[in-house]
Amino acid sequence: MRRLTDNTMNIFKINTSAFEEENFFLLTDLSEEQIREVITPIVLRERNGEAIIGNDYLVRSILNNYPDALAELYCEFDTITI
Repeated sequence: MRRLTDNTMNIFKINTSAFEEENFFLLTDLSEEQIREVITPIVLRERNGEAIIGNDYLVRSILNNYPDALAELYCEFDTITI
């Protein structure tokens, strides 16, 4: 298992549509530029009506392009109340 402390980690909120419920969070060691490079053409195809794309497909595409990367999809986070 890969340790999260091995690399710099980022959490990005990914917004690809006007619908808030379609947003997701991505925990990754990739940069914003790397993520945009992969998902922008996919999102543009969907906006042009060429495909219907889910968030899991976007993350799989990122991992296909960067197989050694860490990329985990989250729709929401657990809350710790103290």
